[in-house]
Amino acid sequence: MVRRGADLRLRRPVVWVVGASRGIGREIAGRFAAIGCEVCLSSRKSSDLESAVRQIRRLGGKAHSFPCDIRKIGSVSSTARRIRRDVGDVEVLVNNAGVTVFKTFMKTSLKEFGAILETNLLGQITSIKAVLPSMVRRRGGHIFNILSNAAIKTFEGSSAYTAAKAGMFGLGKVLREEMKTHHVKIVNILPGATETMMWSAALRKKYSSRMMKPSSVAEAVLAVYRMPDDAVVDEMVIRPILGDLGG
Repeated sequence: MVRRGADLRLRRPVVWVVGASRGIGREIAGRFAAIGCEVCLSSRKSSDLESAVRQIRRLGGKAHSFPCDIRKIGSVSSTARRIRRDVGDVEVLVNNAGVTVFKTFMKTSLKEFGAILETNLLGQITSIKAVLPSMVRRRGGHIFNILSNAAIKTFEGSSAYTAAKAGMFGLGKVLREEMKTHHVKIVNILPGATETMMWSAALRKKYSSRMMKPSSVAEAVLAVYRMPDDAVVDEMVIRPILGDLGG
């Protein structure tokens, strides 16, 4: 079984963060590296990815760049194989890749629906499929699905995003039941408005005081990871101190 605490002094758990080039994913990668994990960062944006890796290494962390297109099954599968070959079995998967459009259902095209579901739902399913067998075999692991409180609360103008996040939320609950006897912890993280590039520059400027920083979400993920082996946080809702935008 995968254990934390004293083991961190003896070995480096392998953490794979998908969607790690900036924002929440980048902060999560940095936090795991800071406690001694060996972090594999993936994203479609190679330049941002290299910047994130350099930043972690400058601070003394162990980090590797593995560019990956989460929308393509072949890319995800080959990336997982390369990580296993070059670094080791993934013990922690952070599913953070995500895209959206802020439009009503009527104005969201089927092409836009497809693109959002492809990344936010199917892509995350593919990454789980790539690492779960080794976690089951080793009887231990963590999978963090970075979702949104849109999965459980209604926000107008986010129908495609909500459909994808709600789908992953439900899948996470099913996986949790199926994996508990294998000691694989499935955790749904549901952040409220967070100051990331998913929002336009104008909205970030307008609502900055009403948004959380990505580092706040990263700290929450790390706290859940450090729970004792005999306990799991099934899901965590994290909201800005002043409440949700539009709610």
